[in-house]
Formats: sequence, C-alpha cells, structure tokens
Amino acid sequence: MPRKPRRRRQRPVSFSPFGRSMAFLYPTKKMKHQILDSVIKDKSARSTSDVEISANGVVKDGTFQNHGETSDSSDDGEFDGVVQADFSFFDPKPDDFNGVKVLLQTYMDDKLWDLSGFVDLILGQTTVGTVVKIEDDEDEGVYAFVTALNMGRYKDHKCMIELKEFLLKSCKEDSVSNLRSLLGEKAHDVGLLVSQRVVNLPPQLLPPLYDALFDEVSWATEDEPTEELQKSFCFKSYLMISKIYKHKNANKKMGKSGDREEDIIYSKPEDELFDQLSSWSFGFPLHTQQVTANELKDYRPMGLVMAVDASKVGIFRKQLHSLIDES
Repeated sequence: MPRKPRRRRQRPVSFSPFGRSMAFLYPTKKMKHQILDSVIKDKSARSTSDVEISANGVVKDGTFQNHGETSDSSDDGEFDGVVQADFSFFDPKPDDFNGVKVLLQTYMDDKLWDLSGFVDLILGQTTVGTVVKIEDDEDEGVYAFVTALNMGRYKDHKCMIELKEFLLKSCKEDSVSNLRSLLGEKAHDVGLLVSQRVVNLPPQLLPPLYDALFDEVSWATEDEPTEELQKSFCFKSYLMISKIYKHKNANKKMGKSGDREEDIIYSKPEDELFDQLSSWSFGFPLHTQQVTANELKDYRPMGLVMAVDASKVGIFRKQLHSLIDES
C-alpha cells in the first residue's frame, strides 16, 4: 500500500546551542550562528538541512571544525576541515546495520546482550523509523536514528527479554509495579522509543525527526497490511531509556538558587521535555560511561527511564518546535 505523502515545509532555521546541557557538556568552541534554508523532501530523502561537518565525521556545534592540525601551512591538497553536507532522512535498511549498532553500543550500559538482534528489529521495521545520513555519501554513515518498537509484538525475542530483565534489575522500588505493568499485561500498548545520534547533531533536525516518527506511527494504524499490524502501532504509552548527568550534591541545599549548579543535565534536550511530561521515571547508575570533561567533575552519569502517555505526544511536538526555534 502506498505511503501517504509527506507535507513539504520550508522555513529558515538557525544553528544554535542544544540548550544549557549541550553547551555545558561541549563548551570547547563558541557556536557560530547561521541562517540556512531547510528543505524537507519526500520518502527516500525525507528531510535535508545544509550543515557543515568535520573531516573526521563528528558534528561539532554550528562551526564543525576539524579536530586535526591547525597549522597555517598552505601545502597543496591540504583540507581545511570544513565541508558542506546535506543531512537526509531515510527509511531503515539492512545496510545501516553497522552504523545503528555503533550508536547503540552503550544503550544498556555494560550489559552483554543480543544487540545485533535488537538492531535487526529496528531495521526490519521500515514503515515506522528513520535513519539520518549524509545525502550521496558513499560510506552511508548513520548519524542518527529514531524508531518505536511494540514491546508486546517483540516480547519473545531474546534482545527484548534481556532488555526487560535489565530494566527490572535497574528499577527503583517505587517504580517497579508501574514498570512491570508496562512490560507485562500492557506491553502490546507500549512503544519502546529508541533515539540515538552522534554528539551535537544540528538541533534543527530534531523537530522534523520526531514529527516523522509520530506521523508514521499514526499512518501505520491505517496503512499496515493487516489489522494485527495496525493495532500494534496504537500505542497508549512510550517507554524510553536515556542518559543524564546528575550533580553529586543534587539532594542537598547548595546556597542561593541563582548561584547553584544544575541538579540534572540532560544529554539530549528533548529528554527534559519527555521527563516533564512523563507519568513516572527513575534513574540508575551507569558503569561504562565515565565523566571526562572537567566541567562535569561534580556530576555522575545516570541512566534515565521514562514512561510518557501517548496523549502527551502533541504537547511534546509543540514544545520541541518552540525549544529549537527560540534557542
């Protein structure tokens, strides 16, 4: 069945900080504000934004400087570290396996689990899910992806069994009953929202990326070939696993509020919105992701699990657009 056409939208966007969290985490260079045109295309390349990217493939703020030598040498063939690139949205496909797997390496902290099987589930769901790559890139590197997997539909897969065990083991006592409910009798109504990306992906990509996901979920409830598949996307709740940095003295008074450091720094700006809209959430310590930045010496990395009612999606989408537009 043909997919519904995606509406075309054009508007000026600006490179700006991810917000306090990312500016604090990666303050090495001051962001250069630029106004660029964003064009959202249909289907195979569903969204593009002109951005600059460093030679080593790491997106850095709005300047995207090369991390290599800064010599003033003018030798022939020297690369100055800045290139123009178009980020585009694509449907998942098997060739994206390695790129998606790399982005998920620490998704479940240091646990050994069926990560390959989890990636297979993500890439096998082509009607709901998006990968972000550079258009016409021969290497087809994956810079971000987002999807929503039905917890009940895939409950018997090894990776999902291991994921549920990990969550229950990490869960705080006051959230165990809620979590068990979502992972058990309500699992067929729960979408596991998985969103991973490289550090400092241009923030103006976030609203269309999440719009694409939630639009596709809505379309799938009508467009999937069987009634069973259609119902599998009628989510009532979304479950998310993310990462935050929590201040070591977050539970203690630290003088005047205007002088105190933030209690929590979100590694992704949208997670703060999800957390505010969540029905419940809990944190747990991480073991593999150690803090190296001096600015975070008083913080410890924590996993964050959130449950968000599907009825809050519309509010989230509006808030995310406002956050990025105003930043």
